[in-house]
Amino acid sequence: MNDERCMEFNSSFIVHRSSFSSMPIIIKGRREIEMMRRAGKLGCEVLHKMREAAVVGVTTFELNEVARVALEKAGAIGMSKNYPTYKPGEGFPAETCISVNDEVVHGIPGPRRLKEGDVVTLDLALSLEGYCSDTATTVGIGRINPATQRLLEVTKETLNLAINNIKPGRKWTDIARLMQYHVESNGFNVVREFVGHGIGRSMHEDPKVANFVTGEQLRGDFKLKPGMTLAVEPMVVMGRRDVTLLADQWTVVTEDSLPAAHFEHTIAVTDTGVDVLTDGRSSSGL
Repeated sequence: MNDERCMEFNSSFIVHRSSFSSMPIIIKGRREIEMMRRAGKLGCEVLHKMREAAVVGVTTFELNEVARVALEKAGAIGMSKNYPTYKPGEGFPAETCISVNDEVVHGIPGPRRLKEGDVVTLDLALSLEGYCSDTATTVGIGRINPATQRLLEVTKETLNLAINNIKPGRKWTDIARLMQYHVESNGFNVVREFVGHGIGRSMHEDPKVANFVTGEQLRGDFKLKPGMTLAVEPMVVMGRRDVTLLADQWTVVTEDSLPAAHFEHTIAVTDTGVDVLTDGRSSSGL
């Protein structure tokens, strides 16, 4: 992105690398993780409803309405709405981010109608009973071209690769290196301006959870420990990794206008590996 103020202030739900100060990573107990799973289960259900509604002719406003109504019914809060101040009339204007084609992140729902061959990213962060979840998926509208379909497949594979390699004691950069290699070996690129993040009672906590490795990432590296809760979210583009911010001061697009994809899960590190909190499983009832 070109505007450093916007990169830091508007990064929101996919957090820019420079958005966090260095704060202690908050370790969650079993009850806290189960509360986050409840939020994650709702997020999975709402995202499923949005995917089903994402058809030719629907507007991105209408997709956001699907989420808004479902969140309201469940007594949950869309954490994108009015971010970052959460004051009425300020900040991001919708409950979800909906990004189409070359829009990488933070697309604002509105009158745009989806067309055959579009790809749309549905990004939902929510809070339920004081605990947050964050999840995203990219879907094709009707028939999409094979190259774009491969972009979606590789991005989803990259998220699964990260999840399958999470275990206590491992450095995050070891996983980020695997993610970056998988993306680039398939001919795509990882966006560098945005990364994942810790999550819990707040939507954004430390640490920064990158999908690539640079000297900055190595200096800020961390070891995975049981009780860490992270939003892992590769953002991958078909062409060059350069992005720019639109005049609305939220929507981030690829500079070469080629499509982007984004998949995300909220996870908890366990004693033996990983627990995905946004895959739709019910809580243990704690």
